[in-house]
Amino acid sequence: MNKNPEIFIYTALPCEAKPLIARLRLKRLVQIKPFAVYCNETLCLTVTGVGKTAMAAGVAYSRALFAGMDTLIMINIGVAGHKTEPVGTAFIAHKIADAETGRKFYPVLAYSPPCLSATVVTASKPQLDYAHDYLCDMEASAFYETASRFATGELIQCLKIVSDNQSAPAEGLDARQVTELIDCNITQLMLVIDELTRLAAHIAPLSPACFDRLCQHYRFTASERMQLKNLLTRWQALTCRQPLPAVDGMTTGKEVLRWLEREVNAVDVVL
Repeated sequence: MNKNPEIFIYTALPCEAKPLIARLRLKRLVQIKPFAVYCNETLCLTVTGVGKTAMAAGVAYSRALFAGMDTLIMINIGVAGHKTEPVGTAFIAHKIADAETGRKFYPVLAYSPPCLSATVVTASKPQLDYAHDYLCDMEASAFYETASRFATGELIQCLKIVSDNQSAPAEGLDARQVTELIDCNITQLMLVIDELTRLAAHIAPLSPACFDRLCQHYRFTASERMQLKNLLTRWQALTCRQPLPAVDGMTTGKEVLRWLEREVNAVDVVL
């Protein structure tokens, strides 16, 4: 098993993954059973299954398989519907909204995307009325919310390809067409990866002293340690490595994570 992939890609469907597996020469990790996981020397692709729950589980599972990396690129690529945009058009998400919970996420576009950007709204069921001028999918919000526990926001991106619209509704869409849509946009994906790879090189690695000190004083699970690393890395990037405020009055790792997330978000809003 590859111990150190630097790029993590997630698709919901096998037909979305198929052209990526071929073009990137990925090999399946046959010993992995809960999800289909494919790797080469630097990249890990996970096919999660359809829906928010499946995507969240797939992201968390793949990161548990390859724990320990701090600066990671995480990308969700897949198809989405739109009211009027032409089939085959690629978009990077600049806003992701969850139709059920109302939660909103704003991916950081700290690079020049190779395509236009758009809002993606994630719902638990297919949206086939084509009544809104945004992209509709079933996984993006869960991908972003879960990935943000493991990577810094600048390196988490969502690339969606229009697969259906009012003129070409989803009822006529099959797996072969989805594969072709992804295949035609692999160049866009590789451009995003290139941009994020350059960006990752400029993100300073986490200073271990603060992380080690917090881990000595509070108990964190393996997943919580990854969240802690991500939040501390974001704090360093946003504050130019200013010292973290004193951690007072907290007794558990979960309390520390909630406090640190509030501190990081407060700095992000001010900036």
